[in-house]
Amino acid sequence: MTNEQILSACRSNWEYRGVGEAAVREMLDELSAHLEDAEAAGRTAQDVVGPDVRAFAAAWARERAPFVRRALRSLAMACFILGCLPVLSHLIRWTTQLPVTADYLAFWLAIGSITVAWELRRGSIPLHRHWLLSFAVGLPVMALTRWLTGDGVLFTLPLWGAALLLLPGLPYAFADLRARRKARNGATVPA
Repeated sequence: MTNEQILSACRSNWEYRGVGEAAVREMLDELSAHLEDAEAAGRTAQDVVGPDVRAFAAAWARERAPFVRRALRSLAMACFILGCLPVLSHLIRWTTQLPVTADYLAFWLAIGSITVAWELRRGSIPLHRHWLLSFAVGLPVMALTRWLTGDGVLFTLPLWGAALLLLPGLPYAFADLRARRKARNGATVPA
């Protein structure tokens, strides 16, 4: 395998395992440096990664982003996504108090569940696929819940409560955005 193929295989493995974009860039830069050093010393890429590139990538992903950390990141991103919906509802309705019904809550929970599952599986959310899947699941759940429970108000959500949901995911969203911009510009992410 060439160095580019190894880096590509590792990238896809790390993204699949839910390693954040910033960490993936850092790990790719580090691995690329190791591969170049090995090549300069007359060694092969297999001397660096071993005979099984996928096993190497999986071991490194577990070391750099254990499941607990990925799960916490996923929950924070789910809160961020779930916070965006009521904030947008507040802005669209031009109100500081949002009445929350059972069907609206079920819709939020369906989208949150999809977000957590997608984050744990893929690592980053391609928005067009994620939103299509979320709405394809969330809308029928919302309709079924409305049919079963009616449209009574469960509680009212103040604007500050909706904004509070955004806070846990802001650092992750900012780090991912920064890593994407740096990758697009060809720069490396600082450690």
